[in-house]
Amino acid sequence: MDADAQKRAAGEAAAALVQDGMVVGLGTGSTAAWFVRALAARGLDIVGVPTSKATAELAASLGIRLGELGETRAIDLTVDGADEIGPGLALIKGGGGALLREKLVWEASRSCVVIADAAKQVKTLGKFALPVEVTAFGHKTVQARICDVLAEFEIGIAPMLRRRDGEPVTTDGGNLIYDAACGTIAEPAALAAALKSVTGVVDHGLFLDLADRALVGTPDGVVELEP
Repeated sequence: MDADAQKRAAGEAAAALVQDGMVVGLGTGSTAAWFVRALAARGLDIVGVPTSKATAELAASLGIRLGELGETRAIDLTVDGADEIGPGLALIKGGGGALLREKLVWEASRSCVVIADAAKQVKTLGKFALPVEVTAFGHKTVQARICDVLAEFEIGIAPMLRRRDGEPVTTDGGNLIYDAACGTIAEPAALAAALKSVTGVVDHGLFLDLADRALVGTPDGVVELEP
């Protein structure tokens, strides 16, 4: 299977975990979109809590009933993709620009399943640039503070403001994203805490101790991983 087929297989396997009557967190990105499509095809009576406007539009177009975070009962299961899956199911997320809403939904869920193609599984996090969501106001000052934090972890490359067609990318929450090319993240938990302590940093793409299992599409089928 190619990467897209692996994503689809993982998404379909995750959709099979959903039961009638559940409240389900709906992730963002190309792999999560396969899950949403497969979930809609099952025709279950569920409520979906989307992690982005794009996911909300896709789910609504497929007939999935939607609810707002905090206005439904507890989320039973969230299924979402990842940009990297490291040891212990430590993740880098945020390539799709929805990391804050994703993390809010993940943290409100009883169970979280990450889905991905085989290329996303890595031995050490960091090859994929770490997204850091920051306030638009004073973002250049925040960037300088992020640089100071990265330097403490011997990461010397300044984070770059994410742009599309030459313009800064704005998240659904009106924030900006800086991408930090870390190379290797030797201490994910320490870096996560240090970044979160910076005034102006809304959140970052390190998702640690949140995934209960991973469903990874491979050329030989879907493989299940646990922390």
